[in-house]
Amino acid sequence: MSPSAVPDTADTPSAMREVVLVTGISGSGKSVALHALEDAGYFCIDNLPPELLPAFLSIERNRFDRRVAIAVDVRSAGSLPHLLPLLDRLRGEGVAIRALFLDASTDALVRRFSESRRPHPLSTLPAASLPAGTDPASDGRRALVDAIELERELLAELREVSTVIDTSQLRPAQLRQWLRDLVGAQRGGLTLVFESFAFKHGVPLDADYVFDVRVLPNPFYIRELRPLTGRDAGVAAYLEAQPEVPEMLQQIGDFIERWLPAFEDDQRSYLTVAIGCTGGQHRSVYLAEQLSRRFAARSATLLRHRELDARE
Repeated sequence: MSPSAVPDTADTPSAMREVVLVTGISGSGKSVALHALEDAGYFCIDNLPPELLPAFLSIERNRFDRRVAIAVDVRSAGSLPHLLPLLDRLRGEGVAIRALFLDASTDALVRRFSESRRPHPLSTLPAASLPAGTDPASDGRRALVDAIELERELLAELREVSTVIDTSQLRPAQLRQWLRDLVGAQRGGLTLVFESFAFKHGVPLDADYVFDVRVLPNPFYIRELRPLTGRDAGVAAYLEAQPEVPEMLQQIGDFIERWLPAFEDDQRSYLTVAIGCTGGQHRSVYLAEQLSRRFAARSATLLRHRELDARE
């Protein structure tokens, strides 16, 4: 079946439940994601060639009680150029597809491949399997970093239309929980994701907006507040007493309020707002909590604390 050969309307899975498409950079945690979805009750398929997607969904159309998750990645490199048009066609036929893209920094990916001692899929992929115009190394193998960068190029367009999860700093347990939150979020409108983080561990790759709150007074330097977090009453009381904090909180909230309708009109599924401070413990956590409360009545919201969640 050719990539554009979608079944006739009579065979189109228009009444299917939502299909979760899991993709992303090799080494970013797709196996962990699939296992998490499987534990959540999804029927999961790994590395399904895109050409087979319409036929598979046509078969699934009569199984309304089964939730489906499908992983597609660079192992099907030759078919990737056909995937985006295919997804548009299927959505036009009424199939609800939620695309999740797992990403990670190059340093994190290199470390993971080194620890696992597994080759990158593109390092041994035959040249004939790559999209036209790709120039494989003359010896048939690629340096790991070169392979990762090539993979980013091949998946760039798919990343643009997906909900991105940065797994660079995530433990497997965190990724599993964040995935369950994402697939469990109410659909039908834009979901706001507020995420606190520490600049010393890097800016989240999945952030649509990043706000730096390191200029605010730091509770870390108050001895009794140092072991606490932005979720504790003592830290909240200290920050609320600093004039700059309510002002910045108001300005960030007003900015989001101003531009949220534009993102909704753009048919976005998620908007991730990342709030960063030095350690990801006090200021960023407090502001993310407050912003989540402000917008809870306005939109579906998810709340993440990257550094705090890593401790739990």
